[in-house]
Amino acid sequence: MFSKSKINEPGPKSGETPSSPAATDTSAPKPSAPAGDFKPSAPKAKPPASVLSSDLHITGNVKTTGDIQIEGTIEGDIRAHLLTVGEGATVKGEVTADDVVINGRIVGRVRGLKVRLTSTARVEGDIIHKTIAIESGAHFEGSVQRQEDPLSGKSGPRPGAAPQGAAPAGASAAPASGQSGN
Repeated sequence: MFSKSKINEPGPKSGETPSSPAATDTSAPKPSAPAGDFKPSAPKAKPPASVLSSDLHITGNVKTTGDIQIEGTIEGDIRAHLLTVGEGATVKGEVTADDVVINGRIVGRVRGLKVRLTSTARVEGDIIHKTIAIESGAHFEGSVQRQEDPLSGKSGPRPGAAPQGAAPAGASAAPASGQSGN
């Protein structure tokens, strides 16, 4: 039906002759825009969340600008963009993230713009947040404080409260259970 020469040889483009190398050579470099005008064709893809498996036990601090999902045990502070604490996970230390989703256990202070305690969450410590959601069935011992910028670490003293930073992370969880709501 088709002749071989017609399939393999592209026809001339406007301004080109069939014998010019640009018409038949696809490996030749194409002219490009000036270096200052370079724009990527698509934004960088966001990397997937780092997952710390259930058999992993970390003693030390964890810091990332990305997302992290904890399924094991961490004894130390965590800083992340999005932190998800799995149902069987335990974190003993201060947690700071833009978004915090707690399905497991945290012993220590939680700081986040958006904090969510699911029905399986167990938190023993203070929560400093911009927005919070606590599902029915979640276990929480501590105080809740709303701040416009909970990630800054700066908080004004509440009336009758001890100065911030006076006790190590998690140490304020025991007295808070006996306090009435503020």
